[in-house]
Amino acid sequence: MLIGAVTYLFFIVTFLFPRTWLLYVASVLIGAGAAMIWTGQGNYLTMNSDAETISRNSGIFWAMLQCSMFFGNLFVFIKFQGKSHIDLETRNVVFGALTGVCVLGIVFLALLRPIKRTTTVEDAKVEIAYRDAEGPLEAFKGALKLFCTKDMLLLSVTFIYTGIELSFFSGVYSPSIGFTLAMGENAKQLVGLSGVFIGMGEVLGGALFGILGSKTTRWGRDPIVIMGFIIHLSSFFLIFINLPTVAPFGDTSEVSYITPSAELAMFCSFLLGFGDACFNTQIYSILGGNYSDNSTSAFALFKFTQSLAAAACFFYSSKALLSVQLVVLAALASVGTACFCRVEWAGRARARAAALAAAADDKPSPSHALADADADNALHYD
Repeated sequence: MLIGAVTYLFFIVTFLFPRTWLLYVASVLIGAGAAMIWTGQGNYLTMNSDAETISRNSGIFWAMLQCSMFFGNLFVFIKFQGKSHIDLETRNVVFGALTGVCVLGIVFLALLRPIKRTTTVEDAKVEIAYRDAEGPLEAFKGALKLFCTKDMLLLSVTFIYTGIELSFFSGVYSPSIGFTLAMGENAKQLVGLSGVFIGMGEVLGGALFGILGSKTTRWGRDPIVIMGFIIHLSSFFLIFINLPTVAPFGDTSEVSYITPSAELAMFCSFLLGFGDACFNTQIYSILGGNYSDNSTSAFALFKFTQSLAAAACFFYSSKALLSVQLVVLAALASVGTACFCRVEWAGRARARAAALAAAADDKPSPSHALADADADNALHYD
């Protein structure tokens, strides 16, 4: 994870010395670093959790992670307020502060305690299998086999949706607010404010599901994902009637079905963030719970699929109308939610079957019970 964190630091520092070629190099490096740090932190989270705490820890992790979106956008919103041109001093202050925060994060990352987990029979089997593996090629083949399993293929649909909606609210929705001139003369400032409200939704969602982690374990993960699905569908409809369909293409004076409202736009930003927290916290929970013996491959597949979908969205988002993008999101949200619930319900069914089988093994058979009764009678007779 440290190597991945250093690539993030390098990417931020390049903005203090802007060169076109350097930004391209840094973009490639941060992509590779993101794969390392996201996979590593997912594995670390799994190794420090169990079936009872994985939902709680996933929520807390997500809330802490998304604090960066809230405070970062708020900081940028304040610094850029009233500016039509980003001068050298403002740029240095913003990216200097981000560099300092990144350095502090790397220090805390290096100070994380080593993983100490009680060894079980299953853990011992996994450790032996890991030692028997010959190298990266076998790990790659194992990840491919995991990807081809029924549950992982179904979850991949949910991963794809989270990647598409991530690109939408980070790269399409907020700029579309700024391009809608009917929002008023402060429309451009609403772009940063939208990021603040998205961050508020993310943090609130993560904190809420962290606090209710024990309840989630008892009720299941599907109610939270279904709630996120309903919230996202509601936000898509409100965005559709609030923003003009050509908003992603640049400044426009057109309006949609209602007069564009900045308050409604910020409310939709909050809904997008909260709904995203619903999906991602439960994805982390189900991967950490169902694939605790192979969490590295599971989280690697998650980030690979999600990032691929995000890249695809960035490719078509500059060419597709806002209404078309919202229809795509609604369709993927429906299918992705159904696939997640299918995997969750199948997992609970397997857990119940395993519990019944264990109870049946512990229960004495009728023949043994009869023999014990005969022995007692014989002793009583004597």
